[in-house]
Amino acid sequence: MPNDEKPVLVTGGAGYIGSHTCKALAAAGYTPITYDSLCRGNAWAVRYGPLEVGDLMDGERLRDVIHKHAPIGVIHFAAFSYVGESTGDPLLYYRNNVAGTATLLRAMQVEGIKRFVFSSTCATYGTPERTPIDEDCPQRPINPYGHSKLMVEQIMRDCARAGHLDAIALRYFNAAGADAAAEIGEAHNPETHLIPLALGAAKGTCPPLTVFGDDHDTPDGTCIRDYIHVSDLSDAHVAALARTGKGPGFDALNLGTGTGVSVRDVIDMTREITGREVPHSYGPRRKGDPSALVADPSRAFATLDWKPSHSDLSNILQTAWAWMERERRMPPTTRLAQAAKGAR
Repeated sequence: MPNDEKPVLVTGGAGYIGSHTCKALAAAGYTPITYDSLCRGNAWAVRYGPLEVGDLMDGERLRDVIHKHAPIGVIHFAAFSYVGESTGDPLLYYRNNVAGTATLLRAMQVEGIKRFVFSSTCATYGTPERTPIDEDCPQRPINPYGHSKLMVEQIMRDCARAGHLDAIALRYFNAAGADAAAEIGEAHNPETHLIPLALGAAKGTCPPLTVFGDDHDTPDGTCIRDYIHVSDLSDAHVAALARTGKGPGFDALNLGTGTGVSVRDVIDMTREITGREVPHSYGPRRKGDPSALVADPSRAFATLDWKPSHSDLSNILQTAWAWMERERRMPPTTRLAQAAKGAR
């Protein structure tokens, strides 16, 4: 069966990473079927395959969609992901992220679908004992969001052990950047990620940036993170899907570059890319905020035969800036037309 006859169900396909993965799937010859409640996703981002609107907790709707499209597998992004929100309302996260995933897996089991790629996170490691962080680093989440993702990984292990699932969890670090053609990009509300906030501060569409701490144990005193371009993440999901289908099992892989970038580096490169100053001030360190989070992605490189090719900081910021400029100019009618096209 050629790839163009291979539909793939993408939950959360109207979100940031999900929509970019839909584009990568389509480029690889698959048909991405987006399943999204649109409570936080954007219908206009569904451009590369049909949209099915539904909630993760609606098992009957999930089974109907799976039965209708007969996907070869599922890539699961649909989840809430705000750390602060998870601390204030943990039950929201355990219902949506954990119970919702269990409902999805039951629907898959009923319909005989075993291939499963899960959007996990480095937040499952909590405050790491060492860096770079490899997959054997102890997983000790420090917030309900991280706990919810770790719980799903355990559910995946158990389902694989029971013979119901052939699954890979992808623990990624800091997703950033936008599609090279600026067709889709990051559009969170509220926005909490450093790079769009820095670009917005330079542009004047966001408040001055607050840098949380200048006294970290890092060369310039600011936090260090491993930024990976969203297009590289998308390619890794496609590669992970291709690795499934050989029988029940579970694996977990870190997705990052292995290179750390400080907040100061981001501010300096933002100034260089935009030609504008980045208004910013320094605030106190956030409780529990690790000074450095950097991946050891060597297992993913070997297992997936994949390496990041878009993730130098300059390219991340250039693509994010181009998307921000295009998004500002995109009239509402264009977004509505794109949403209608995706829903066909």
